[in-house]
Amino acid sequence: MQCDNMENLLEKINKQKLPGHIAIIMDGNGRWAEEQGQDRLFGHYHGVESVRNIVEGCAEIGIGYLTLYAFSTENWDRPKNEVDGLMILLVETIKKEVPTLNKNNIKLHVIGDMSMLPEFAQNELGEALQLTSNNSGLNLVMALSYSSRWEILNAVKQIAVDVEAGKIKSDAINHDTFQQYLCTKNIPDPELIIRTSGEYRISNFLLYQLAYTELYFTNTRWPEFRKQNLYEAIIDFQSRERRFGKTGNQIKEDV
Repeated sequence: MQCDNMENLLEKINKQKLPGHIAIIMDGNGRWAEEQGQDRLFGHYHGVESVRNIVEGCAEIGIGYLTLYAFSTENWDRPKNEVDGLMILLVETIKKEVPTLNKNNIKLHVIGDMSMLPEFAQNELGEALQLTSNNSGLNLVMALSYSSRWEILNAVKQIAVDVEAGKIKSDAINHDTFQQYLCTKNIPDPELIIRTSGEYRISNFLLYQLAYTELYFTNTRWPEFRKQNLYEAIIDFQSRERRFGKTGNQIKEDV
């Protein structure tokens, strides 16, 4: 029955109008675990299965970029045992998944303050980035030790340094210039962002890049989020009229 529903949803998706970049705030691991009477790490471990399923789903239908908000700079303030467990889970998962990423032609990227990660995690990530660097299919972007305010502040500091060094002139700074100082300088802005677990906020994620992104919220906890939920979000996205500040009539005339 579930397979039939999946096929029906797939038939409703217009493959010519797929969002080129989907970003996901993977929320609800801890609450889901607590609802099961387990500790929060139990939810994070089950959340990995959702990651596998959604990455596979995006690759299958032809999504170009998928960004997953895996760990924010604010998450460092969580209980030490949870943070340590997440770092171990991160390394274990990367080791296991690199062969699968290569098999499916998926290229891994990381955005965030990598210097804050433990050395063993930095080393494992660096190796995974190198091993998948020649792949040309889905671009899987992991946001680790990332926050948008950190990214924007870091960009402003770097611009100031380059202005002082005479590399750029302050009156020449524009949107395109600023983008080149962001973590996502080689990544297109998301067209669709999904947040799981029923929360209605962005949580310091890609604030500059989300200027015209369509927002989709679902009550489904991340450990229970699967391809079916992804397809529903894409169908909802395709039902919307994206105007980018223009009127509906102007958009129709441009088409």
